[in-house]
Amino acid sequence: MSAPGARVRLVCFPHAGGGAVSFHDWATLTPPEIEVVSVQYPGRQDRLSDPCATTMEELADAATAALLHEVTDDLPLALFGHSMGSAVAYEVARRLEDVPGRTLARLIVSGRSRPRVPHEQPPCPAPTDREILDRVRVLDPDGADVYDHPDLRPLIMPSLRADFGLLAAYRPAHLHRLGIPVTACGGDRDPACAVEDLASWSDVTTKGLDVRVFEGNHFYLNPWKRELAGFIASHLL
Repeated sequence: MSAPGARVRLVCFPHAGGGAVSFHDWATLTPPEIEVVSVQYPGRQDRLSDPCATTMEELADAATAALLHEVTDDLPLALFGHSMGSAVAYEVARRLEDVPGRTLARLIVSGRSRPRVPHEQPPCPAPTDREILDRVRVLDPDGADVYDHPDLRPLIMPSLRADFGLLAAYRPAHLHRLGIPVTACGGDRDPACAVEDLASWSDVTTKGLDVRVFEGNHFYLNPWKRELAGFIASHLL
């Protein structure tokens, strides 16, 4: 059952190693006509005891099944993903398009270029823990200290290791063009996704792409979350 007055439901997918808490205050940043829900991947936070997904297909299938089980009304859905969440949101959108009675309004991606198919970039070996942590320190220099904490690191690393591993292997056989508009957002100093790479998402939609660039690095959305939420709302209402 949707929240009173809701006209669209915004489903949020977090970054690698991240959890639903990343979006805990987004409901306060968007108009009441937008109901915000966030996906909790297995293997973290309140799902710490659940095995992490090992492939993108497994993760997207599970997220799609959970949405179909939990959301039984016909409120239109918009999907937002940041970094790894962009790829998960795209894969979930692919699956939901085939479900009768489900209306998709828009896909909003952030901090990631569109998926690469095998001939563009072959799958890579899973990175080592050292390589993962080196990458995290580049992407999130302000938050990377948590991985050096001796009590927290054993709790955090399994999900981070699984997420980076599935991303290394993720190469869809072909690009599916969604029949919904796509919006791509990013930071102007993102070391993982250059501004010009955001335009690559035009390859996965038949309904057009628009791009919005914010000041900042890979996690530009933290200081700009109010502005980002407002920008997203302007596209949904």
